[in-house]
Amino acid sequence: MSAPSSSPQRIVIATRESRLALWQAEHVRARLQALYPQASIELLGMTTRGDRILDRPLAKVGGKGLFVKELEVALLEGRADLAVHSMKDVPMQMGEEFCLAAVCEREVPLDAFVSPRYASLEDMPPGAVVGTSSLRREAQLHARHPYLAVSPLRGNLDTRLRKLDEGQFDAIILAAAGLKRLGLAERIRGVLAAEESLPAAGQGALGIEILSARSDLAAWLAPLEHAPTRACVSAERALARALAGSCEVPLAAYAELAQDSLHLRALVALPDGTRIVEAAARAPADQAEALGLQLAQTLRERGADDILRQLAE
Repeated sequence: MSAPSSSPQRIVIATRESRLALWQAEHVRARLQALYPQASIELLGMTTRGDRILDRPLAKVGGKGLFVKELEVALLEGRADLAVHSMKDVPMQMGEEFCLAAVCEREVPLDAFVSPRYASLEDMPPGAVVGTSSLRREAQLHARHPYLAVSPLRGNLDTRLRKLDEGQFDAIILAAAGLKRLGLAERIRGVLAAEESLPAAGQGALGIEILSARSDLAAWLAPLEHAPTRACVSAERALARALAGSCEVPLAAYAELAQDSLHLRALVALPDGTRIVEAAARAPADQAEALGLQLAQTLRERGADDILRQLAE
């Protein structure tokens, strides 16, 4: 561990090289540069296995952890000091050698409906094709709009929009946060309410990962921490972790904070939407993880275990 000092002289940020990932890393760099103007803050761009495998759904090739492994190796090897992630891409189980030093303030955490032809899912005719990379979104689409066709959609945000514009899909569902961050809010025809498409755990939030031993970095990153977002994301991730949440499981978890009270909603589903188990609960913000564990148990009691068993077969 490097010796603590009053302020950093050089910080290297590991990041994926997609436009959205680079925006996120640049955002963190700008905030750190404002805090530590004398520091040299650099980006280390990397291509992860998740970026390279585009011909198969993530659920079939190892899940979203494929987007963080190479960045973690850079931390372990000392080539980078920190890594910036979309929190929904961070595996629910992290190695003890790593920690989330800061969770930044959340952007809109909801899903967005994007289509050049239709104003909403309700406007789409039977057989129209909706693209999504997420089993969570797919299950909810099948359940609420069974007359629509759902087709896999991979690639970074720009690739997905290009496929839509080429006519491969009639509409696509994306995280509203990514579109807003890249200045593409005009592509959003509508933001889907949580009741229509419950978000993924951590959606819209950025996490900063470091080595657990780097107490110096943890101190420098502390001003970027947003406690309300941390509470919401902690509840969501605790629930997902308790249910072995991964890309192979259509699972949603969404917490909202109001007056120090967390309201957590969650669901587990079969990918075809024929069965969905839902639950909700409230707790004080300082009991975020306990709330997630409690709601996970409620989902199990309502039948989530049966769904998880079917998915494991």
